[in-house]
Amino acid sequence: MFVAGVSAPAEAAATNDYCVGQCNDILPPGENGNATLADILANRLFGTRPAHTDDQLKPYEQLAGNYQQLTNDTIDDYFNDSSFGVASGDVASTIQPRSDVKIVRDKKTGVPHVYGSTRSGTEFGAGYAAAQDRLWMMDVFRHVGRGQLSGFAGGAEANRSLEQTFWAAAPYTEQDLQSQVDRIAQSGAEGAQALSDISAYLEGLNSYIKQSHDGRYFPGEYVLTGHVDAITNAGDIAPFTATDLIAIAGVVGALFGTGGGGEVQSALVKQAAEARYGTQLGDQVWQSFREQNDPEADLTLHDGQTFPYGASPANAQGVATPDPGSVTPQQEIYDPTGSAVTNAKAEVAAPGNLNAAKGIFDNGVLPGAMLSDKHGMSNALVVSGQHTDDGHPIAVFGPQTGYFAPQLLMLEELQGPGISSRGVAFAGTNFYVQLGRGQDYAWSATSASQDITDTFAVPLCTTGGSVVTKDSNSYLDNGQCVPMEALEVDDSWSPTIADSTAKGSYKLIVYRTRYGLVQSRATIGGKPVAYTSQRSTYRHEADSIIGFQKFNDPAQMATAQQFQQAASQINYTFNWFYVNSTEAAYYNSGWNPVRPSTVDPNLPVLGERRYEWAGWDPATNDAQHTTAAEHPNSIGQDYYVSWNNKQAQGYTAAGFGDGSVHRSDLLDDRLGALVRSGQKLSRADVTKAMEDAAVTDLRGEDVLPELLKVIDSQPVTDPAQAKAVEQLRTWLSHGAKRVETTPGSHTYADADAIRVLDAWWPLLVQAEFGPGMGKDLFTAMTGALQINESPSNGQTGPTSGSAGANESVPHRGSAFQFGWWSYVDKDLRAVLGEPVAGGLAQPYCGGGDLASCRTALLTTLAQAAAQPASEVYPADDNCSAGQQWCADSIVQRPLGGVTDPASTWQNRPTFQQVVQFAGHR
Repeated sequence: MFVAGVSAPAEAAATNDYCVGQCNDILPPGENGNATLADILANRLFGTRPAHTDDQLKPYEQLAGNYQQLTNDTIDDYFNDSSFGVASGDVASTIQPRSDVKIVRDKKTGVPHVYGSTRSGTEFGAGYAAAQDRLWMMDVFRHVGRGQLSGFAGGAEANRSLEQTFWAAAPYTEQDLQSQVDRIAQSGAEGAQALSDISAYLEGLNSYIKQSHDGRYFPGEYVLTGHVDAITNAGDIAPFTATDLIAIAGVVGALFGTGGGGEVQSALVKQAAEARYGTQLGDQVWQSFREQNDPEADLTLHDGQTFPYGASPANAQGVATPDPGSVTPQQEIYDPTGSAVTNAKAEVAAPGNLNAAKGIFDNGVLPGAMLSDKHGMSNALVVSGQHTDDGHPIAVFGPQTGYFAPQLLMLEELQGPGISSRGVAFAGTNFYVQLGRGQDYAWSATSASQDITDTFAVPLCTTGGSVVTKDSNSYLDNGQCVPMEALEVDDSWSPTIADSTAKGSYKLIVYRTRYGLVQSRATIGGKPVAYTSQRSTYRHEADSIIGFQKFNDPAQMATAQQFQQAASQINYTFNWFYVNSTEAAYYNSGWNPVRPSTVDPNLPVLGERRYEWAGWDPATNDAQHTTAAEHPNSIGQDYYVSWNNKQAQGYTAAGFGDGSVHRSDLLDDRLGALVRSGQKLSRADVTKAMEDAAVTDLRGEDVLPELLKVIDSQPVTDPAQAKAVEQLRTWLSHGAKRVETTPGSHTYADADAIRVLDAWWPLLVQAEFGPGMGKDLFTAMTGALQINESPSNGQTGPTSGSAGANESVPHRGSAFQFGWWSYVDKDLRAVLGEPVAGGLAQPYCGGGDLASCRTALLTTLAQAAAQPASEVYPADDNCSAGQQWCADSIVQRPLGGVTDPASTWQNRPTFQQVVQFAGHR
């Protein structure tokens, strides 16, 4: 292998780059995600970090405090230059791991620029660079994808919780994984090319594994978790296989590319509403909270386009409503031993030189709620050329994939025959750039989460004549009693230097039926049933590879129509955005199953042939899907915004709460006003609109005005209440921002007002809705949609089931996606006598009486104002009680042994591009 340092021949700037210095990107904390044992110990002892571990964190953070002064000339202060190639003076290193490829890294960020003289060489280099930058993380995720994290990284409670949720969502046998590989091979010439690319990628990845192990420069986490001996180098880093990459793809799909599946909880809300109000009015109440197609919802396609999908039919058939109180979750954990029962820790002896790294994974290598945490994330702002300063479209877009050290995504440039791209991909699947730019175009995505997952109720039975109970593991399939398939993984762990969790073990078992995976048990009319989850992309996570392949091929992406055709071959539920020098476009991807017209996708349905998806083959989970033209799509709209909001009229929201107030309003209000003003927009203008939304409290901007209107209906005479009202009014006049007094002060401007609203929100929601809804309906609704999602993920209010799982994950940046903002807004406007389209079926605040509503709001406001900061912002592993800024701050959750400092809160993509192409091929 040839290795050269900065004296190596410089790489000429790429000649196939039409961005002419107007393309930028950023991926905090930094590109380098590998640390040797020495690096980890130095970080623990002295706070040092390997090069390029955190060099993108500070520019990313500083935009929050300086965005109002941003110009096109200063964008490079907060973003990387994402031009192709590496300028002559910027080469940090060049290596040639194989004769047909070289990997050049730049001085500023250490991003790998992979140049292959053959396509195989390019893919070999992509695999090699991935191992250089993310080997430990890739190994973690291939074990997560198989439900085997605890045996690999340690038995910490979070590790166990994570493998349990992933195994429940996407359990596969090794043959299942291999079948997905085989399916790629059977997908024509494009599939054959994809499989060839994967094979070369694996060669590069495994080449680095062997070299780094032999040379003792592999990630130090392998030593700390007991896989390799620090002294003798004995041990193993298992080579990767194609099925490992499928397992990783399954993790990515389960995290970011699915939607629906909440039909049982929806039925429980409907059931509770009907019990409270009677069948007819109760159904109206359910529909109004469900907000399937709310007329006030913010739309990505705002030119009146309609794309009907997923709405409840007028007279649904086959609805499988459980008996009240009968639903119980499916057991997954069997035969637990040791710390699987006790959560005990053990004393671990570590050599003196390793003592500093003891317990680095005691709290898990990943958050236990990583999957149950809702992932409605990512945003996009795109402006067509007729509204820009130079006549070319502008895009500011990127995914919010959470904050980790290293990041789940890795940044790369790939150049070779049929591939020319720069951007990010999930490590382990980065044989193609998944979000990024090409020679004269760029693309990105936001999570769409439309409903591709249905819930079926299968009657339980027994084959030996014994009594049928909810615990029976056979079911009726077209009148025949057949056994469920048990998918089992056996996990065991022992304490290590990294994770002192005591020895333990368990079995994870998920039951698979014709209609998918068993999620819960219940009775219907007294008869036991299992509720199963059937996702259209289950067994097909790898099928999207062809679409991603096309994204990287300039010949396949020259026009907006070609982009839409490529995006249509991706089965994950994403909103895709595209710009070149003349066109801006949008396409919603995902395998939307074609259901019988009588089936209600928003409620569980009986597991019978007449209610199955059209063309469905249970052996392969193939089915008929809606056509590309039936998916929301557009070319040339004046502007597009998306923050996981509703795509278009008629395109039914899969979950609750997509109504009159959505965090996408923060983007739409700003960008829409700029476009309507007639001002010709620059890249800086669009970036400023994004960042202004990123530091704004949605509740403060869009709901606080209605709260103050109710309160202002009479004079406020209580001094404490009047003070709180004026603090909130002043904060609102300042834009309801959560920003520091000065950058780096770690103190918010309007800190008291922010504290008051944080404390007030859960109190006012309970006071507004609790009395009218009653306990059962209110509890059911909190199981369908959490009340709050503040930046600190505190102040949760009552929670039920898994709906509030993401509220338990602090310091994660993303906020205001899920909450009761729309319900509060619609209810208060109704109480005020203002027009409300798609209003709630019943008045709630004060029973609809303005004076009573005002009393409820003022009473809870006084309670909130009296709460000290130490109660509103309790202590956690990173912050002392009462530290407001710290409670909100973003922490890069360490996936490895190196940690990074906290940064100021902003509600912003984790990877982000700012692009405007001045030319075209």
